[in-house]
Amino acid sequence: MKAELKPRINLEGRTALETVIPLATPFVLFVDPSSACNFQCTFCPTGDRALIRGTGRFQGALKLDLFQKIIDDLDDFDHPLKVLRLYKDGEPLLNKRLPDMVTYAKASGRVDYIDTTTNGYLLTPQNVEKLISSGIDRINISVDGLSDEQFWEFTKTKVNFADFVKNIRHLYDVKGDCEICIKMPGDELSDDEKKFFFDTFGNYCDRISLENFAPCWPEFDVEEYTGVTITEGIYGNEIMDISTCPYIFYSISVNSDGLVSLCFLDWARKLVVGDLRTQSLKEVWTGEPLYRHQIAHLEGRRCENETCAGCGQLSHCLPDNIDPYVDELAKKLKAVRPYT
Repeated sequence: MKAELKPRINLEGRTALETVIPLATPFVLFVDPSSACNFQCTFCPTGDRALIRGTGRFQGALKLDLFQKIIDDLDDFDHPLKVLRLYKDGEPLLNKRLPDMVTYAKASGRVDYIDTTTNGYLLTPQNVEKLISSGIDRINISVDGLSDEQFWEFTKTKVNFADFVKNIRHLYDVKGDCEICIKMPGDELSDDEKKFFFDTFGNYCDRISLENFAPCWPEFDVEEYTGVTITEGIYGNEIMDISTCPYIFYSISVNSDGLVSLCFLDWARKLVVGDLRTQSLKEVWTGEPLYRHQIAHLEGRRCENETCAGCGQLSHCLPDNIDPYVDELAKKLKAVRPYT
């Protein structure tokens, strides 16, 4: 197998957040090219069409001019953005302007690294050519089945598995400097299926891994939807008890309609902290709504917010741990924000 057996998250060389918070420039910006998805996966809120309709959430593609405005807003910050993540709730390749977005962000000089995560269904040779030409740095592919039948079981979508594999092999052949990462939920796979997964994809990506289901989505019971009992973290790690969310101190998430969410797991839009149709990105990053959430977490009041209280990302997904430093960080944050 050519690929490195390694999870998509980079666990080595991470910045000690307690030494840099509060950040004048966010490290990571999530921008969702499309809040809609062509799959209906049982383990994802977006896959439940009725559930999403009940939220009133915008379902559609991010407009290119709004995306360009977001990238232009990065000029207000002191440093370039470390990572632009072009995904959040939906399937990014449903937005036909995705390659143009990557090209524009790359040309801006304000973004160091760009990646996306896709279910792989639309990685046709034509789409791949445009995406690779755009200069994207990494493509994460979520494999949701190892046969036509299994794809239907997990995604309620008819997928020709042979064509799916053929497209990924083509992507690897033409990827250039782009890193290809492939991962799959391993909870319900037999040992033979796991071997088949590695044998099928292991020579056509740069890193590969099996992940576990995790109760990361707030107010969405993954165990109930999938029937899987979760006993360990997403990467096979031990489940931890973390009080303070680290993500809200180094990243921020833009939905496909321009609303800004506190974090990338805000599928129901209950944690909106700004609107880039009327505000700049820096206004949101340094604004009072985000600050209020950050202070609440640092003061041990995270669970007063029902959405944050119902998030399993902290316990199951190997976050950075800033719990030992909350008092010090609260003082620093209050010193640089004008809010009382």
